[in-house]
Amino acid sequence: MPATAVIGTQWGDEGKGKIVDLLAADADMIVRYHGGNNAGHTLVVGGEKTILNLVPAGVLHPGKVCVMGPGMVIDPEVLIREIDALKARGYLRDDAWLRVAEQAHVILPYHRAIDRARERMREAGAIGTTGRGIGPAYEDKMARTGIRFGDLFDDAGFREALGRSLREKNEYLQALLGETPHEAADILALAREWRTRLAPYVTDAGAEVRAAIARGQRVLLEGAQGMLLDVDHGTYPYVTSSNCVAGSASAGAGIPQRAIGRVIGIAKTYTTRVGGGPFPTELDDALGERLRADGDEYGATTGRPRRCGWFDAVVVRQAIALSGVDGLAFTKLDVLTGMDPLRVCVAYEVDGRRLDLPPATQAGWARAKPVYEELPGWTEPLGGARSLGDLPANARRYLDFLVHAVGAPMVILSIGAGREQTIRLGDVF
Repeated sequence: MPATAVIGTQWGDEGKGKIVDLLAADADMIVRYHGGNNAGHTLVVGGEKTILNLVPAGVLHPGKVCVMGPGMVIDPEVLIREIDALKARGYLRDDAWLRVAEQAHVILPYHRAIDRARERMREAGAIGTTGRGIGPAYEDKMARTGIRFGDLFDDAGFREALGRSLREKNEYLQALLGETPHEAADILALAREWRTRLAPYVTDAGAEVRAAIARGQRVLLEGAQGMLLDVDHGTYPYVTSSNCVAGSASAGAGIPQRAIGRVIGIAKTYTTRVGGGPFPTELDDALGERLRADGDEYGATTGRPRRCGWFDAVVVRQAIALSGVDGLAFTKLDVLTGMDPLRVCVAYEVDGRRLDLPPATQAGWARAKPVYEELPGWTEPLGGARSLGDLPANARRYLDFLVHAVGAPMVILSIGAGREQTIRLGDVF
């Protein structure tokens, strides 16, 4: 059976964690295929909140195999803490339920130091990085100087690779960034602990995913961040360090492209982003503050307040086009209750020209002005709705408008944080 990929269609924080957790009930294997602990997926099950930074969001379903794919960059210390926290709550009872790719790259202490020091040096031009070392680890990957999880279990090879890397990184840290150098002995001591703790999980994960697909199992591919943070197609340079479009899922999971049969895009019914960069529909006023408060819009990873604004059909339209989205899951419709009128950005105006898709350059983004259409709001609470017919007429009208504005059907609607506060309208496998 072909795999299903889940992507974010905005600037991340669309509610992918909840949707992946929901879909994982019908899956056999859930694969995270890019990014690192710069992602934060918040799940609410039985009134209990779980925040995941690395482990795929299927982990709350016993017996599901969660895979951290070759396209990820992983901080072993963060992963161990996350595993311990999950086990303490009764999850991951079988070590075979978590697999970590040998080819995934290791985030080391000097990656974090470089990330934070660079961000400080940017001052007013700061990108808004999480400071978790994600970018520097991907840099090493592309420079072919990175260290992968499989290397941790080759003591001599790891020592040699670490020594080469430290000579370069310490010079850079001291001479250009004014930071303290790192000692090889300290990292080697950490690596010994990582080997012991992570040995049950590290494997040729790509081969296991391909085998699951060949057996006809249901495989769910979990994206991180959102399309507008894609390093090639997002609001560069205010982006993440990996590809977030669905086309990256095959490489990041270790499967052929033809193995992906469906792509589900996640879109919040308004828009948020964390960090710097363009945001044409941003509400820098009391209404934006209300969205932040009512939507609990604070980063799951960093706790930073998210910038909030109206739904932007232009960026979602771009995500649908780039990733071949088959269906959309809309989230957080309940947050808009009581707001009247509602506004939807249907196009941008740049230098007098109307654009239905985003500009390609940073200068173009800076000059983009949203073109809005207004719709009436509603006051009735939505939490008890279990079908579209249970929604107020204006809420249904708003959803219909979004579907037509972006050009993709709705297959899931989320009207609250809990699993039960979800309306499913179509199959995803």
